Amino acid sequence: MRKAYSLTLLRHVIELREDKAMSRFWSKVVKALTPYTPGEQPKVDNLVKLNTNENPYPPSPKAIAAIQAAVGDDLRLYPDPNAQVLKDVLASYHQVQSNQVFVGNSSDEVLAHVFQGLLKQDHPLLFPDITYSFYPVYCGLYEIDYRTVPLRDDFSIAIDDYDQPHSAIIFPNPNAPTGRLLPLDQIEALLTRYPDALMVVDEAYVDFGGVSAISLVNNYDNLLVVQTLSKSRSLAGLRVGFAIGHSRLIEGLERVKNSFNSYPLDRLAIAGAVAAYEDEAYFVKTRDWVIAERIKLTSAFEGMGFSVVPSSANFIFTTHPHYDAADLAARLRAHKVIVRHFKLARIDQYLRISIGDEHQNLALLTAMRLILIELVQELS
Repeated sequence: MRKAYSLTLLRHVIELREDKAMSRFWSKVVKALTPYTPGEQPKVDNLVKLNTNENPYPPSPKAIAAIQAAVGDDLRLYPDPNAQVLKDVLASYHQVQSNQVFVGNSSDEVLAHVFQGLLKQDHPLLFPDITYSFYPVYCGLYEIDYRTVPLRDDFSIAIDDYDQPHSAIIFPNPNAPTGRLLPLDQIEALLTRYPDALMVVDEAYVDFGGVSAISLVNNYDNLLVVQTLSKSRSLAGLRVGFAIGHSRLIEGLERVKNSFNSYPLDRLAIAGAVAAYEDEAYFVKTRDWVIAERIKLTSAFEGMGFSVVPSSANFIFTTHPHYDAADLAARLRAHKVIVRHFKLARIDQYLRISIGDEHQNLALLTAMRLILIELVQELS
């Protein structure tokens, strides 16, 4: 037994030495990085997966049909590097010109190009202290100076708090992981107050309860809006994102993109994205289902004694005054329900719970009610 332990320890030491030896090829930037941690994608049967804000409803049947129709001999050919047909559809839908639209392989890639091409300036970039955790990762990758601005106690953004030296501001709207929305008039107030600073509004969840700032881009040349088809269009597996803003901002992003990957969207992604935007009725129907389920889920959690942050997204952010969030998440997992728990200051007692369909939400609520009964019995 002692010999086996010694061999295991020896192998571990050798592996560590090999890892250290190979990491000598890493650049200083790579050595300093703390990579983004995506939501868990477990391979478990009959799992109620409410941890990554995926849409519980399938994509538009028209989108699936368009993807299937795009499978053929043409796959031997490169796609249109400009994805012009998609840009035209997005421009028409959002009532802008096609040269005001930039498309990429997910909003994450679009944001990466935004950080590299537009946000590395002389003064710091500002964003909330509780926000999308990819932002500080991009700053580390592209060596961008940044400052975080604390949210208020109710997790709202107060625009007066951004009255400090900066070159740009970025924030999700609704914010992630809180779900809180900054009203459009407040966004416009920031744009007016800081006309020489770029503002990037990351609208991954805006369709579930907000008004898009895209309506302002023709009035403010310092505004860039980023959206995705992953959430409200149910196409997280297709990886399509886009940005809309002044044509000169888009030109800057195109310069970065064409210095990195001229063909970010394949033929299937372009076909599916175009068809998804052409099926407005399906989009409205499934979006309204998600909103209705969010309202019911919020009410149910409040009825169990939880506090729920007002959400305009496809998730809720909730805490219980008497029970530990990490423990609740672990107990839910034992019931084959997974949610997201962030081990971060200020929010380590909150759970972010994606809105599922009626059956998934029922399973979640059933499990949580059983857990609360168990906890009461353990304390009695």
